[in-house]
Amino acid sequence: MTIKEAAAAWGITERRVNALCKAGRISGAYKEGRQWFIPDSAQKPMDKRGHRSAVEPAVSSARKPLPIGVSDYRDACKSYYYVDKTLMIKEFLDERPKVSLFTRPRRFGKTLNLSMLRYFFEDTGNEARNAKNRALFDGLQIMKAGKMYTDRMGQYPVISLTLKSAKQGSFEEAYFQICDAIRVEFGRHREILDSVALDAVEKERYRQLLEGRAEREVVYTSLRFLTECLYKATGKRVIILMDEYDVPLENAFFRGFYREMVDCIRSLLESALKTNECVEFSVITGCFRISKETIFTGLNHLEINTILSNNYSEYFGFLPEEVQEMLDAYGCPEKMDSMQEWYDGYSFGQSEIYNPW
Repeated sequence: MTIKEAAAAWGITERRVNALCKAGRISGAYKEGRQWFIPDSAQKPMDKRGHRSAVEPAVSSARKPLPIGVSDYRDACKSYYYVDKTLMIKEFLDERPKVSLFTRPRRFGKTLNLSMLRYFFEDTGNEARNAKNRALFDGLQIMKAGKMYTDRMGQYPVISLTLKSAKQGSFEEAYFQICDAIRVEFGRHREILDSVALDAVEKERYRQLLEGRAEREVVYTSLRFLTECLYKATGKRVIILMDEYDVPLENAFFRGFYREMVDCIRSLLESALKTNECVEFSVITGCFRISKETIFTGLNHLEINTILSNNYSEYFGFLPEEVQEMLDAYGCPEKMDSMQEWYDGYSFGQSEIYNPW
């Protein structure tokens, strides 16, 4: 039966049935394309939101703290209570989009998920560091997904760029922050300057960007240039992760230099993502989709995931069952009604989402 038929039979919403399927709580449910199918004999899962423990669970004094404002995946999963969102990687590899744009409100884990992708996919060029990154996923759901997914760990050079600091009062100041973010990423990959695959001209251009003395035209094509350098040096296609691409655009709109900033961001994105054979895939995040000014002109392979999309809907914010498991872990399962009243205010696709911010 379909999600709609199951919802009618069980007296719950289609959104709830979809969330139960994605959480693996409906035995025998399977997905074809973007549609879930449920065996006719399947029983409605017990709703954990109504759970009340007869015995208060003991809570260890060594329990992990809850993360507040932690956006680095390594810190989040090692030092804090971490809600496992790693199946986003499986869904991503199943879909195989060339360029993905994820738009969500602030404080829904966009940066943390990008960080997760980086730690999973990045080949650091050092076997010991790669092994440490792999260990960060031990015991998590992606490691149970199968060899075809885990074989992709540590296989790609990754360019990771955030534009969150580019919100100054003038274009020159904001442009400087963008250049500085690019300079930092060039510094993270500076070992490729030792590669014999790069010629003297390429190395000089690399140093100009690394040292912050490149002309504007060179900066505007810098991401594409870095993908070409990494591909030459490693023989591997590159993954591009860009966080908060819209921050400088939103800031520029209110500060009066929107046109200049649109030209800057469009040039960075188009040069890096349009017909670039050195790129494996790219993921871009932001709060808004900037469409009026055709930021993504020419990117016919762009997949846009908004709060209305069903794909990836459960990976930003918390599902009801994840909230209940968290309450159980901290010895207060009876608080679920309060959590629902205070924080159950979002619907992404067909997923019911909680957010404590």
